[in-house]
Amino acid sequence: MAFISAVRVTARTIRFDRWARAALAAFGLVGLCSVSFAADKPALAPDTVAQFSTDSRISATIEFGLPALAEEIGKDIPRRLATIDDRVNCVHRRVLIFRVNANCDVWGYVERTGPVSLYGRGDRVYGSVPIHGALEGQGANRFTARIHGETEASATVEAEARPELGRDWSLDLNFSDGFRWSEPPILHVLGREIPLAKYAEPRIRAQLAHVRSRALAAARRLDLHDKAATAWRHAFEPIQLSDSPQVWLQLTPQSAAFAGVRADSHVLRGSLEFAGRAETSVGQSAPAATATALPAFGHDVSGPGAFDVILPIRIGYDVLKDKINEALAAVTPIAGMSVGDVDVYPSSGKLIIGLHLTKAGDVGANGGQRFYLSGALQVDADGHAVHLSDLGLTTDNADINDVITPIIAQLRDKISVDYDVAYQNLLNAANDKLTRRLKDGYRMEGHLASAKLEKVYLPADGVVIALRATGALEILYGM
Repeated sequence: MAFISAVRVTARTIRFDRWARAALAAFGLVGLCSVSFAADKPALAPDTVAQFSTDSRISATIEFGLPALAEEIGKDIPRRLATIDDRVNCVHRRVLIFRVNANCDVWGYVERTGPVSLYGRGDRVYGSVPIHGALEGQGANRFTARIHGETEASATVEAEARPELGRDWSLDLNFSDGFRWSEPPILHVLGREIPLAKYAEPRIRAQLAHVRSRALAAARRLDLHDKAATAWRHAFEPIQLSDSPQVWLQLTPQSAAFAGVRADSHVLRGSLEFAGRAETSVGQSAPAATATALPAFGHDVSGPGAFDVILPIRIGYDVLKDKINEALAAVTPIAGMSVGDVDVYPSSGKLIIGLHLTKAGDVGANGGQRFYLSGALQVDADGHAVHLSDLGLTTDNADINDVITPIIAQLRDKISVDYDVAYQNLLNAANDKLTRRLKDGYRMEGHLASAKLEKVYLPADGVVIALRATGALEILYGM
């Protein structure tokens, strides 16, 4: 019976203790309780943030001005393409009862009358050069000496080439060529037309074969391998994307692929694709990666791929603390209770908000009561804002629900940090830094058009929002 009585007394004591604590909470006396939540404070455990890394591809475009290439080819085309000195059967007809057969001597020349012109369209390069021919015919013996005729005509020599980059980095121009007469050379003798194209064209074609070999030699003198190797080395140089905060980009190309040859009215382009890693870091620049030798070509690609890089946006915990204080200022005190100082820090992937709950008469840091909220950060990537979510007490305590519930609601509904300005500033700074002149006649052109959320980190010094920015990055040589 004594044991049962003791149990009854204990149960009655527990019920009374619960009632007393509830009453104290209702009258705002929680701050006077000796119970403290300091022992339940979550430990400081920030995220470790390494360099942000992503697979990426870079376009390396080697450009050559077609006018310069045309001038180089034109040096090897002589002014006189053909000299003609032939004897032909110029008369073969019946006069009265006689059959007359007579030969004529034909002489003349075909000359180039203008420079070589080159232009591109798609994956083809087209060239042309104007020529002019003058021919005369004269009877070859004393019976036909009075037979005489002359003619002249113009033509355009046309060439079409499909440039191809070989596995040895040599540029081949696969030619097909021909020419067309604006007026075919025809000698008129005694009412007979003698076509002379067949005498001029073999010599012209022989010269075209010479021009083809010279054009191919000129294309190979462009030395694409050396220029691509220089572009490859430039790709390893670190780039400072932003001054404040300092954000650095380190590219580490690992492979090269051929992305085709293209041409327009003025430029011949050989496009490559360098694939590798793009790493961004905040703070001091990491040591530059050691450039490797230009690798052999991999599989051809249809075109250079998109360039991806991680841009980190940092929001200091002091910014969140200020926002929390603003939100709490709008909370109506309950039974004279108010929130004093606020603490914000990371703990194992969660954001911890420490609140000091006090009432009139509480003195010093030991007065009142401290409790801690744990929550996550929700990033509105499109609106470029950060919100609190899943906010709640780190420990169960029904006694302070009436006090803490409106605080949690206010923080959840009102806390929003807009980072759009920081995002735009970083994006603009990165675009400015990605477009710059390099050494040796090279330049870099980059543009990041958009970004989407990659991941949110909670390191020791502030929230880091990692955004994957997508755009294009080119290393150019030439014009």
